[in-house]
Amino acid sequence: MKIHLIAIGGSAMHNLALALRKMGHEVSGSDDEINEPSRSRLASANLLPTNMGWYAEKIHSELDVIILGMHARDDNPELLRARELKLKIVSYPEFIFEHSRNKQRIVICGSHGKTTITSMIMHVLQGSGIPFDYLVGAQLDGFDTMVRLSEDSPVIIIEGDEYLASPIDRRPKFLLYQPHVVVLSGIAWDHINVFPTERLYVDQFVQLIRGLDKAGMIVFNEEDTKVRNLIKKYAKPDFHYLFPYQTLPHKTKAGGSEVKIESEKGKVPFFGKHNFSNLSAAWKVCSLLSIDIQTFLIRMAEFHGAASRLQLIYQDEFNIVYKDFAHSPSKVKASVAAITEVYDKKQIIACLELHTFSSLNREFLRQYKRTLKAIRKKVVFVNEHTLKMKNMVPLTREEICQAFDDKDIQFVTTREELIGKLQVLKGIRNVFLMMSSGNFGNLDLKQLPQLPTGTPS
Repeated sequence: MKIHLIAIGGSAMHNLALALRKMGHEVSGSDDEINEPSRSRLASANLLPTNMGWYAEKIHSELDVIILGMHARDDNPELLRARELKLKIVSYPEFIFEHSRNKQRIVICGSHGKTTITSMIMHVLQGSGIPFDYLVGAQLDGFDTMVRLSEDSPVIIIEGDEYLASPIDRRPKFLLYQPHVVVLSGIAWDHINVFPTERLYVDQFVQLIRGLDKAGMIVFNEEDTKVRNLIKKYAKPDFHYLFPYQTLPHKTKAGGSEVKIESEKGKVPFFGKHNFSNLSAAWKVCSLLSIDIQTFLIRMAEFHGAASRLQLIYQDEFNIVYKDFAHSPSKVKASVAAITEVYDKKQIIACLELHTFSSLNREFLRQYKRTLKAIRKKVVFVNEHTLKMKNMVPLTREEICQAFDDKDIQFVTTREELIGKLQVLKGIRNVFLMMSSGNFGNLDLKQLPQLPTGTPS
């Protein structure tokens, strides 16, 4: 097919473009800005647009389908031209569903843990030689792309988030996949820019549960109150197959943990209570795919996580640096708990960059109350450039401290201030927990240990 992607530079979109090219399709695309690593990866596949911007002349009647990314606006010149020519226009979730109509669709949903659960399942299936397609929200070791599509794989593993499918399709992505198996990891209000109330946000998950086919299966976190209540109210026992899970028993120490599944024990190279909840969900799904416990534990002993999910990016005798995608309140809380559990005897420096629309919204900001309280040295970073790009009003230190209910927070708004503050907080031995869905103003986190100790000149 001849396929054109509008907003090709997005995380999922550029990986979809690479997967489609690998399948032999003729692929083109456009975007007004493409950052790394998307830029280099598209360039290596000869898919990087020659010029940045939107060009109606790229859209012609010979195109079989237009895939529209969320980054585009509804008045995009290429979209308008495609409509004028009456071309087929789909969001990438719609395209994934069409491709996987004849496959078993396993969709991992929830406000947190989606990427980790998805990547755990993928790691086990790959190590077990089971063919599968996939869509995941982070780069994983052992996988060239974040999307794989094929004609013959009987199963597809999909990370299904609740954000909108496209500028012209305001449905959550996970509703478009029509899953056979759903994982519900937890529900914590997010995306205030499109779900202005918690009730509206939760309702998206109600629709997911109620829309499941009669033969559908739900793997759900029974420790999450909201999930448990929704399952009780909307998932009738005589209508769905229900598979509850709980955090697996585990013993944690720096460098790894021992975990127990039923009567079997195994060692895994990660830590944090939330990860043993994620591991429990992954085990439930793998067991549905006929993976036995021993095989599962052997594969998980080699699992080192997804990119930016409590990712260890530097370690020496004196310093340890973790990069974490934690940005919503529930994720920040889980990551702080994990780090403080393992490194309770060390000096922890936590830095949270508020980067999303929700985290920068004054009303939503109160959801972060006491999430950093367990850490003595902490910085909240709001990049001035991010505020300008999102056309949002600057926040003050007083507003931050009040929302977090934490007067000890240090607040900075530029990359230079951030470096200076980290330098002041830095001691002889440090554990850095750097949490953001952004990039800390393009700060090289591996250079943090090289910062001189003490007050900057």
